[in-house]
Amino acid sequence: MSAFPATEVLVTATCWQAEPNADAVIHRAIEAAAEVADADVGDAELAIMLTDDAGIRTLNANWRNIDKPTNVLSFPALQPTGDGSDDDAPRMLGDIAIAYETTRREADEEAKPFDHHLSHLAVHGFLHLIGYDHENDADAEDMESLERKILETLGIPDPYADRID
Repeated sequence: MSAFPATEVLVTATCWQAEPNADAVIHRAIEAAAEVADADVGDAELAIMLTDDAGIRTLNANWRNIDKPTNVLSFPALQPTGDGSDDDAPRMLGDIAIAYETTRREADEEAKPFDHHLSHLAVHGFLHLIGYDHENDADAEDMESLERKILETLGIPDPYADRID
């Protein structure tokens, strides 16, 4: 069993009070993702910000020049150069932001339990932090396949099953 990253969940929007178990759902998803992906993250830290559509829209505009809300954004940390032997600080994986209203709307539109969709977004964001992306079809298939495996360990059905390509 791999070690899990230290995960801090920061709630910055009051709308998340509607989901009091969000913190536990996210921790469970990140631990499953680290284990299934066999990621070397036992000495690492990440932060997940639970925000609202306005907050994530600002992040999306500032960092991606896309002036609209989205469900999840990942910000991988720059890794220090050198061997790290003189540094006792934990390795930072990066930050993930998840927007409540968009996540809620998508879950409702797709008739999925909110915690399943939240788990998927946390897993998706985590995989970005450890180097996965979906910039081309092959990378997208690799990432989605891993997401399916991780979510299956959590008892969550394939989030892409109803997608029409």
